[in-house]
Amino acid sequence: MADHTKFTDTARRVIREEADALNALADTLDGALADAVDLILNAKGRIIISGIGKSGHIARKIAATLASTGTPAHFVHPAEASHGDLGMVTRGDVVLAISNSGEAPELANLIAYTQRFCIPLIGMTSRPKSSLAIQSDIVLLMPKLPEACGTGVVPTTSTTMTLALGDALSVAIMEHRAFSADNFRDFHPGGKLGSQLSRVGDLMHKKDAVPLVGEKTPMSDTLLTISQKGFGVVGVLDDAGYLTGIVTDGDLRRNMAGLLDLTAGEVMTKAPRTIGTASLAEEAVNVMNTGNITCLFVVDPDGSRKVAGILHIHDCLRAGIV
Repeated sequence: MADHTKFTDTARRVIREEADALNALADTLDGALADAVDLILNAKGRIIISGIGKSGHIARKIAATLASTGTPAHFVHPAEASHGDLGMVTRGDVVLAISNSGEAPELANLIAYTQRFCIPLIGMTSRPKSSLAIQSDIVLLMPKLPEACGTGVVPTTSTTMTLALGDALSVAIMEHRAFSADNFRDFHPGGKLGSQLSRVGDLMHKKDAVPLVGEKTPMSDTLLTISQKGFGVVGVLDDAGYLTGIVTDGDLRRNMAGLLDLTAGEVMTKAPRTIGTASLAEEAVNVMNTGNITCLFVVDPDGSRKVAGILHIHDCLRAGIV
């Protein structure tokens, strides 16, 4: 029977060793990282990131993180670079080459290409006297620490540090660019991230689709509007065009006696819940769930209660917001 305690102890040891490595990495950071940030910020072209093996996997992730946070970047496989993909690297670009040993032969042609065309090279390695470190304009040096595998041959600690160093570089650049959640959403329109960052104004129904009547509108016409628009509610406006109330199914039931002799203003619930156009759609869902309602009128963010649209819970569900 498997010794589960031993497995757990091994897992904890690996995590703690990698955590210790990250602390050591943080303590060894110096001006080279700031120089790398400056170089990337001032680049007129893109950031080309390359590595082979496990370093290549990490390089792809770093390129994706940079690209999604406002810095044009892409991964170039070093072997493919030697067979034509060097044409993807041009003057004005910055190359970030990753190799824990600093001696990956697959990087040789890419490194030579950067020197030939005076393309700045940032090297990420754990060996300060390696070929990559010597030929780089800026060296992001990681501490040389044992791998957490116990045999010293499986990239574990080294890849964790490389990934963390790439994240540190990316976030430092992102913060300098004042990259916001709105900017992030522009690069993530799909998937869960995109839905979490969706704004009410992006999902709401607008203009003629919004069910609205005046306070003096007879209930016969109000009922017609509710039926035509299909939201099961209608917003009620004062003479200035501002939202003062809402007529719901509950309001209709409470006023069944003589309903058609009343106006929308006499039946409505005053001061209904609303949401601003700039609010996150997730916030709107929370308001609807808390109030046990299915619709929210959307108002301009200036506090005037001028109606900009209407949002239904189904709009949020279709966008993946639950």
